[in-house]
Amino acid sequence: MRDISRRGLLGAGIGAAAAIGIAGCGTGRTESHNKPTGNSSVAPGGHGKAAGPPHKDVKLIGDGSTADTGKQPNQPEAPIPLEPGQTPPQFVIFSWDGAGEVGNGLFPRFLQLAKEHNAGMTFFLSGLYLLPESKKDMYRPPNNPTGASDIGYLTDEHIRSTLTGVRQAWLDGHEIGTHFNGHFCAGSGSVNNWTPAQWRDEIDQAVSFVTQWRTNCALPDADPLPFDYAKELVGSRTPCLLGQERLLPAAAELGWRYDASSPGGNQVWPDKKQGIWDFPLQGIPFPGHSFEVLSMDYNILANQSKNSTHGMTSNYPAWRQQATQSYIAGFRRAYETNRAPFFVGNHFEEWNGGIYMDAVEDAMKEIAGTKDVRMVSFRQFTDWLDVQDPAVLAKLRTLEVGQNPAGGWNTFLKAV
Repeated sequence: MRDISRRGLLGAGIGAAAAIGIAGCGTGRTESHNKPTGNSSVAPGGHGKAAGPPHKDVKLIGDGSTADTGKQPNQPEAPIPLEPGQTPPQFVIFSWDGAGEVGNGLFPRFLQLAKEHNAGMTFFLSGLYLLPESKKDMYRPPNNPTGASDIGYLTDEHIRSTLTGVRQAWLDGHEIGTHFNGHFCAGSGSVNNWTPAQWRDEIDQAVSFVTQWRTNCALPDADPLPFDYAKELVGSRTPCLLGQERLLPAAAELGWRYDASSPGGNQVWPDKKQGIWDFPLQGIPFPGHSFEVLSMDYNILANQSKNSTHGMTSNYPAWRQQATQSYIAGFRRAYETNRAPFFVGNHFEEWNGGIYMDAVEDAMKEIAGTKDVRMVSFRQFTDWLDVQDPAVLAKLRTLEVGQNPAGGWNTFLKAV
């Protein structure tokens, strides 16, 4: 399998180019993007239900950037253990690194798509996306200069749009995780070199940017994010899928439940690392090739256009079809054999004309409605794992990639 996750994986992928800011929330810059596509407003509701107002009893936290509004709406029914001989559900988890809305309409587009197909998703929010560039000296990244970042600070307008998307995502029932802050992947300052203590410092800063944006952006009357981030945050994905081993001690100290940073995993049932569920990006079939590709948009791109995000437009239709079929092949292989969960990672980007966004949408539509499929967030999947009999999970982990259960599920899981 070709693993390109360590060569230029862009993570949140939003860089720098001049733009006009809104007074009172910094004067940021962001990478140039194509014109907006998709739905331009975030649709209410999620999992096929209307979200409505969060709760009447809103308890502001800190400066009011976040609030305790009670139980999160639009959640699936409480998970229960598998019965003896029962076929496991096919879990599919779509996740988004960075989760910034930069005027291309991708955040609301996929919130709407999730609503239409009863899907839960995970948004790994970059804390830096809620910090105006005028306040960048507040960020002190480990082993890097103050205010430095390998992704760009968002414009004021885009910070507001990102807040709108994150608010609606939570109300729709989706999970808000973290993608940390500055996205350092190379050199001495790479996250791969950070100690557990430095990871803890990075986490603390990411949380502070999410929970203090009202003050940092001088928006004292803006609506809060409708959740307590200290309770909401239970998992992460690191920049470029680097540094997990030394992140995990800090994550365990904070009581996190999972991490989705491993590169090059296989389509098998997951296990824990250092007491935390490990949800790796997976190798999946890559049509037309003998090697596999990681289940993330940028990794498919790098095998199509050699790390260039703007290839020859004549290739776009074929590349879109190849990306779509790769996702569907990964899903089908798991669904028709060992029922291992299928993890897909994405970015709100319009690389190569937006074909990877179209491929994700096409795949989601193909997967939706299939018998036994549950499209959920990482946290919701963790909830399911945590109520299962450990012996049943251990038996599921004996199934290799593409391996059917001996004698069928009724026999395989009948006497565990």
